[in-house]
Amino acid sequence: MTERKTLMSASGLTKRFGGLAAVNDVSLDLWRGHIHAVIGPNGAGKSTLANLLSGDLPPTSGRMRLGGTDITGWTPEKISRHGLGRSYQKTNIFGTFSVWDNVRLSAQSRAQPSPFNPFGWVKAAASMQAVNQRAERAIELAGLQDRRHAQAGATSHGEQRQLEIAMTLATEPQVLLLDEPLAGMGQAEAERMVQLLLRLKNEHAILLVEHDMDAVFTLADHLTVMVNGQVIASDTPAAVRADAGVQAAYLGEEH
Repeated sequence: MTERKTLMSASGLTKRFGGLAAVNDVSLDLWRGHIHAVIGPNGAGKSTLANLLSGDLPPTSGRMRLGGTDITGWTPEKISRHGLGRSYQKTNIFGTFSVWDNVRLSAQSRAQPSPFNPFGWVKAAASMQAVNQRAERAIELAGLQDRRHAQAGATSHGEQRQLEIAMTLATEPQVLLLDEPLAGMGQAEAERMVQLLLRLKNEHAILLVEHDMDAVFTLADHLTVMVNGQVIASDTPAAVRADAGVQAAYLGEEH
């Protein structure tokens, strides 16, 4: 059996707002080639956990590691540059730009500024080519080749969610943190997104926060269930589905 490659981990992660523990002592590992889904009822702490992992919120206690480096307390921008790509519940694109321009701007955000030199145009041309190559690869991975010239704001909801993932891929992350990527989708769009995530998992570690249980049980290699900020189960989807505590707290007794 191939040894699991841990790309990101959290240990004892806790976030308190006054006397409320929105996330309480959560630990997890994200492995390359695996999709780790986090589910739970509204208010369970899923989005807060995502905000902690991405640096949008500082933890009250606990540690986080990304690519073997302790990233606890880092800014979101620094964590992103170290290899974390995130999508949010609300689609975040430039609606008046084309699909290509959106993705290219994301790729360009990873171009390293350099000190002035009189032959900088040579390096700039090479850098431009690298940016375009990253953008092209991201668009292909997201399945948006035929929509590259479309105005982003005029595309369907599902295509906009694909575009957001393409923009994330253009930054060349190792870890993908996806917050409800299937929200608001019809069946056909949801099926396309499921196939996209299955394609992406081979080269990435993916944390998926999602309410669509059909998609979760199709996609997840590992499943964590949160209730009131705490983990009540974390195991294979089959083991979690059979857990009596999970059935009572979230999935429903009939499952």
